[in-house]
Amino acid sequence: MNWLGVFRLGLVQMALGAIVVLTTSTLNRVMVLELALPALVPGLLVALHHAVQLARPRLGFGADVGGRCTPWIIGGMAVLGAGGALAALGVAWAGTDRAAGLVLVTLAYALVGLGVAGGGTALLVLLAKRVPEGRRAGAATVVWMMMIAGFAITAGLAGRWLDPYSPARLVAVSSGVSLLAWLVTVLAVWGVEKASTAAAPAPAAKEHPDFRAALREVWSEPVARRFTIFVAVSMLAFSAQDLILEPFAGVVFGLGPGATTQLSGVQHGGVFAGMLAAGLAGRRAFGSLRAWTVGGCLASALALAGLCAAGFIGGAWPLHATVFALGVANGAFSIAAIGSMMRLAGAGRPGREGTRMGLWGAAQAIAFGGGGLLGAVASDLVRLAVPSPGEAYAIVFGAEALLFIVAARLAAAIEPASAVQGKAGDPWQRPITPTMPS
Repeated sequence: MNWLGVFRLGLVQMALGAIVVLTTSTLNRVMVLELALPALVPGLLVALHHAVQLARPRLGFGADVGGRCTPWIIGGMAVLGAGGALAALGVAWAGTDRAAGLVLVTLAYALVGLGVAGGGTALLVLLAKRVPEGRRAGAATVVWMMMIAGFAITAGLAGRWLDPYSPARLVAVSSGVSLLAWLVTVLAVWGVEKASTAAAPAPAAKEHPDFRAALREVWSEPVARRFTIFVAVSMLAFSAQDLILEPFAGVVFGLGPGATTQLSGVQHGGVFAGMLAAGLAGRRAFGSLRAWTVGGCLASALALAGLCAAGFIGGAWPLHATVFALGVANGAFSIAAIGSMMRLAGAGRPGREGTRMGLWGAAQAIAFGGGGLLGAVASDLVRLAVPSPGEAYAIVFGAEALLFIVAARLAAAIEPASAVQGKAGDPWQRPITPTMPS
């Protein structure tokens, strides 16, 4: 697959992000403000969306058995789009019938999680199978930055289209975005998989045991098992600061809502910079996937140590620079980890790429969904025991830094040097050297 093919699959990720951002931000706001529901309600719905993604291994196994990813991408995006439209309809319905509307919303968020699991897993499997080894870090950068662009573009346009707000307008905008996202997906993936792959018969049944047997087989692979644990620990550390960074800045540094929102923007800007750095480094043959993954985790731990210091020192600490550094480190480690995921999906018995990718996606979803909640609960509990708010937050940031150190150690041990001696072509060890298409 050349860079044009990568860009086409990036359009799918952008479409996915366009639907998800409406359910996790716009509908969240409407439920809390327009419907006066407790913030716990959208929080539980988002948690449900992550929990449903435990189905990723099963959906990835389905792609393995079928031998094609395109039907799973198109079908997953159809389910995701239906979930996004039904979620908006349920929120609008809840304005007149609270109970019935919330039942529909709950079903819709489950569909959103299922669609993300099916379409997102198959998309990663297709990238892992079709992108050459040297281009994987760059491909991960392109695809994930396009997803973030989908977040930003949809949030901006939807904000204009929803003004002045009405329930009917909310349903129309969400349904329109879902339909457009699905159409973009169909056009983007059409013909990406080679005709030879499409025409190949499904593997014989004996090559594909039942799902439980396939999952046990993948879990028995040392590399797959270690990488699963790494993904869970690193994403737990990555997401644990999501819900406490802005409150920390408000309590310790006295920043208002607008200022803390800008601080969050500084962090996201750092994430973009880190992603670009990891992607461009590959083109210059600077570093390896192992180095960027381990280094990004350690740099994240160092930035969190800076936030620990900020909790003790207070206003004199350069908060914005520390948060930007945290974003850069997070972005660099994320892209390197995704590139590693794409490579390691094919490490092991052939025909299990989807099952491996699904296993790692499930670990990521559960850790990401639980990380924010765990960080918020931990900060509340520590503040009950520690009188100083700054010191209480510092303890939580310190615990997250330790998690990143553990993640770095796990990343370094996924494939010990002794296990890959003699593999001169192993990109986990050698510098990443993408080849641009002619």
